Amino acid sequence: MTRLVPDLEALLEPVTDGCSVAVPPDYSGVALAATRALLKRGVRHLHLIAVPQAGLQADVLIGAGAVGTLEAAGINLGELGLAPRFTAAVEAGAITMRDATCPAIHAGLQAAEKGIPFLPLRGILGSDLLKVRPDWQVIDNPYGSNDPIVLIPAIRPQVALFHARMADREGNVWVGVRRELMLMAHAAAQACVTVEEIVEGNLLDDPALAAGTIPALYISRIAHLPGGMRPLGFGEEASDEAALAAYAKAARTEDGFQQWLKGWLA
Repeated sequence: MTRLVPDLEALLEPVTDGCSVAVPPDYSGVALAATRALLKRGVRHLHLIAVPQAGLQADVLIGAGAVGTLEAAGINLGELGLAPRFTAAVEAGAITMRDATCPAIHAGLQAAEKGIPFLPLRGILGSDLLKVRPDWQVIDNPYGSNDPIVLIPAIRPQVALFHARMADREGNVWVGVRRELMLMAHAAAQACVTVEEIVEGNLLDDPALAAGTIPALYISRIAHLPGGMRPLGFGEEASDEAALAAYAKAARTEDGFQQWLKGWLA
């Protein structure tokens, strides 16, 4: 049953050390205020699942030592270039990297969403990824002849963590066209969501909003947190380009990142 919780501490109770957490890309609904709260708590050894790639949030979590395993199609800072703490961690072997592709991440989550153990995918055939992902099995298509296909195992995150425009008091959450957020919520055991606004009425009763609304059945906890995605832009609010550039510059070195992190967590 969905709970409207009073603060981030209550929202993030399900995110424990070693937990598998699905997070969205920078252009979607990134729960950065919740991420800061997790780091203040000192969470460790997360299995972070980028859906299907991530940016600032993942780089900060990795740099802070909160991530043990990363499953992603890519981590970068967009126009600001490589994600420096992710790059340094991979080069140092500080995290376990589970290389993936965008379709493979989505296929794994869709399998979990449907309650099935795997989903077939063709595009990975011939890729070197098959050498580093022994859990991706190649079989012969049982309905064809000499027709190999890759089986992607279901990805079932313990928690989906994201930020959304609004929720109602029934626990329904509107994400609009951001279908990756809906997929995350469907696939995960729990979905913990920060929102800009709590609205009256039932979002599912509005024909203009219902198609972009995640029913409360898939939402575990909601916290009202306007600005929960800053410094990333959200909706009509643009990203704080100066703040993002300052991060990218500071995070080029371990010392610079630690100074930035100290200020961010203060």
